[in-house]
Amino acid sequence: MTAEKQFIPLNIAVLVVSDSRTEADDVSGNLLVERAIDAGHCVIEKKIVPDNIYRIRAAVSSWIAADAINVVLTTGGTGVTGRDGTPEAVEPLLDKTLAGFGEIFRMISYQEIKTSTIQSRAIAGVANATYIFCLPGSSGACRTAWDVLIREQLDYRTRPCNLVQLMPRLREE
Repeated sequence: MTAEKQFIPLNIAVLVVSDSRTEADDVSGNLLVERAIDAGHCVIEKKIVPDNIYRIRAAVSSWIAADAINVVLTTGGTGVTGRDGTPEAVEPLLDKTLAGFGEIFRMISYQEIKTSTIQSRAIAGVANATYIFCLPGSSGACRTAWDVLIREQLDYRTRPCNLVQLMPRLREE
């Protein structure tokens, strides 16, 4: 008889990238916080920073340097306008990319928003043993990413495999 796997709560940080959002009107960041808590995880910190690659990079860098943070979720700044810079801020920090995340996210999004999904530059990867997911700023995109992709991969009980079971090996060289 096989013992049932127990849920492992992770420590998550949420970064909202926006030139216009505040705590009072942030929908996407709050949605991610609520979803993570509802799934049983701990949200350690949430910040809102302007769409500036150096401010984004500073926030993400501080979290990936902290041993207490297992996952960073960003929302916003993944589009194609001149101010959208989240991928440019985060990619240099990544030790490894999870290319399949962006590909599958856009495939799933296509079912909801059709060809508009090509405007998304959603990415994911690992930096200093911390998983990072960079999501579009819309609440619909955050809902799709969490509900369909991220939630199960951050649940140790997901079979056949999940990202949590790999965490002890992320620091191997």
